Amino acid sequence: MKSLLKTIMLIDDDVPTNYLNKMVIDQTECAENVITVNSGIEALKFLEDQPKERMPDLIFLDINMPAMNGWEFLDAYKSIPTEKKEKTVVMMLSTSENPDDKMRAKCIKDISGFMVKPLSKDVVTNVMGEFFTENA
Repeated sequence: MKSLLKTIMLIDDDVPTNYLNKMVIDQTECAENVITVNSGIEALKFLEDQPKERMPDLIFLDINMPAMNGWEFLDAYKSIPTEKKEKTVVMMLSTSENPDDKMRAKCIKDISGFMVKPLSKDVVTNVMGEFFTENA
């Protein structure tokens, strides 16, 4: 796959999971950069400091993290100006198969989808096909 995206961000407190997910994304060659952060707090600070043109194209967000979980991150993410994050796609990527989590995700405007770990090349390819095109 040709690199289409400038940046994908992985938000997960589990370092090995971030490492493996980064490897999967790198194998698909769909992004120039993959940024990994280990907490919602770290991700929020990074995003707040970015100019609009350097915002990630795609974020994979875990739910279950200490200090600030994925839901709390999304509450805080609302404070980032809409025009700054308008081109960012946020996908929940979690071990949770709880139907309540899936329903909750559907009700949050900033979430484009919910998927269960592990991340795979097929999942990345499907997300790329659904949300990004060669002309983007």
